[in-house]
Amino acid sequence: MPMFTYKARDMQGHLKIDITEALNEGAVIDKLQGQGLIVIEVSATLEKMKKETIKKLAQPVKFSHNAVNLEDLLVFSRQLATMLEAGVTLLRAFSVIIPQVKGRQLYYTLEQVQQDIQSGKSLSQSLVKHPKVFNRFWVSLAEVGEASGTMPRVLTKLANHMEEQAAFRSLIISALIYPAILFCACIGAVIFFALVVAPRFEEIFNSMHAQLPAMTKILLLTFKFIKQNLLILFAAAGGLFYGLKSYFKTRSGALVGEQILFGLPLLGNVIKLIVVERFTSQMAILVDSGVPLLLSLEISERLVANQTYGLLMAEIREQVREGKSLGDSMDKSQAFPNMAVQMIKVGEETGELSKMLGHIAAYYKSNVEAFMKRLGIIIEPFMLIFMASVIGVIVISIFLPLFKLGQGGTGMH
Repeated sequence: MPMFTYKARDMQGHLKIDITEALNEGAVIDKLQGQGLIVIEVSATLEKMKKETIKKLAQPVKFSHNAVNLEDLLVFSRQLATMLEAGVTLLRAFSVIIPQVKGRQLYYTLEQVQQDIQSGKSLSQSLVKHPKVFNRFWVSLAEVGEASGTMPRVLTKLANHMEEQAAFRSLIISALIYPAILFCACIGAVIFFALVVAPRFEEIFNSMHAQLPAMTKILLLTFKFIKQNLLILFAAAGGLFYGLKSYFKTRSGALVGEQILFGLPLLGNVIKLIVVERFTSQMAILVDSGVPLLLSLEISERLVANQTYGLLMAEIREQVREGKSLGDSMDKSQAFPNMAVQMIKVGEETGELSKMLGHIAAYYKSNVEAFMKRLGIIIEPFMLIFMASVIGVIVISIFLPLFKLGQGGTGMH
């Protein structure tokens, strides 16, 4: 007997979506009306589709990771936008997307969102219940998409924004990975010398009764201290790292850490530009999607991930609420580049604020990308010189007594 998917409401207005067997659509409608339901929609469901769905549900879900990452949200938004644009219903889109999700947390979150949508809630009402996965940025854009009927367009913008942010973050991380690897290799070499090489040479020197240079004595004593206290040093380093991390997570600690970062030569200004780029790119999406300016500022204030600029944005938002323009309020804060302020003023005067915000974000993004590419090229020789210096000092200190002994035994008693 053919299968039919139906959507109906009971006398209390609760939405019910299910599958039933019947000879035809008319029989389904008669059956549901006989149960006191108000029929909204009836559509044929292939038996094969039912069997495949049951088969999928019977199979254990395999996840590649637990936490939600940017790539998970990017794929989800892109898939949902494409399916909605093709005319697929929201519930059908979720039923197709969820089995493809590889992240455990996102999988179960989307299942709960799907259940809420089935019960009659809107997408934004369903997303807002999961702030750890879908922040206010997502919820506001969903609200705008629902109100304006442009959900596919809004989701496409969101996906494009996340793609750009993912590429931007990847470039920054790539520029820092190589120096970090070199630094770790240098630390590893020091530990290897301390644990393996230095003790053997110390035994040789003691057996020869060599008179060691001060440089060698200091190095051997340092290595001996490292070897005897290696676990304590690792524990102290771990404790210090955890303590600083916990402190910088606090509001006051974050402000102190940000002031330190902003004061760094070269890097400090780039960090500020990264914050400005994040703020303007988010504002461009929100304003262009139709989110009110005050709400856009409030959302950006929460998402900027910087306490210093978050406080400044709160002040800017209050000034805008009092009737001042965004450009004048940003200018008064003296925390944004003059070019950005001037472009925002022009955008407000011409009614093209979202476009100007997008131009500002693109400009500073290209500036930061160019700097990070140069930074990798600049840091590499300095790190190599640093490594060569450390290894060179160790090698000279270890072999210097042997050279003296080889020149005539001047170091022998």
